[in-house]
Amino acid sequence: DNYWVLTVLMGGVFLGSIGFPVIFALRRELWHIRRWPLHTKLTLITTTTLFFLGGFVFLGLEFNNPATLGSLDAADTTMQSFFLSAMTRSGGFAVLDMSELNGSSQIVAMMLMFVGGGSAGTAGGIKVTTFLVLFAIVLSEVLGRRDAGLFQRRFGRAVERQALSVTVLAAALVFAVTTYIASISPLPLDDILFECISAFSTVGLSTGITADLPPSALIALCALMFIGRVGTITVATALALG
Repeated sequence: DNYWVLTVLMGGVFLGSIGFPVIFALRRELWHIRRWPLHTKLTLITTTTLFFLGGFVFLGLEFNNPATLGSLDAADTTMQSFFLSAMTRSGGFAVLDMSELNGSSQIVAMMLMFVGGGSAGTAGGIKVTTFLVLFAIVLSEVLGRRDAGLFQRRFGRAVERQALSVTVLAAALVFAVTTYIASISPLPLDDILFECISAFSTVGLSTGITADLPPSALIALCALMFIGRVGTITVATALALG
């Protein structure tokens, strides 16, 4: 309930999650938005949108949950909702018990963790730019456009293929580890999935089942953390070259 501490943590997580290339671009051209690289624009727009969207969604889903936000006043409820939205990107600090969240809120948290933050930053996940490229691909298909792009810029086939590859590989890894842990542990599937996505995205949030997992499941989670931090494409390329 210390707003100053929570705000500092949110600011640090935001700066770390947008990525160092974006920070350097803002340092050079902070007041010249037209000169910002496309990557900077996409990262800032998507990160900010997901932050506010996640905060409002958590607020709407948890405001009447007595185990989380239901017992708080309006100011605390709003702050905790947006703090949770920020922490699902990469921070991992928790002031609420993740196991007490409604199932719908856990799904939203898993989606935000899976997307992650910006490229070349401290956040994990598939990255916000990958998510936006996928969104542009779907949008172009719905509108019948031949090429996908934003801000009057085309992404190109190579960028589209990489975005699809990263997402498919990430989903496959999370699915495989979740299936393995579920086969050797009696714990609830939704808690296991939450743990695996948090591990892949190197977030650190947990529903509290880590201590109850068998050693082989912990090893699988460690491997998932490593791959998520290094990057699916990097690992796949290393294995192919090996």
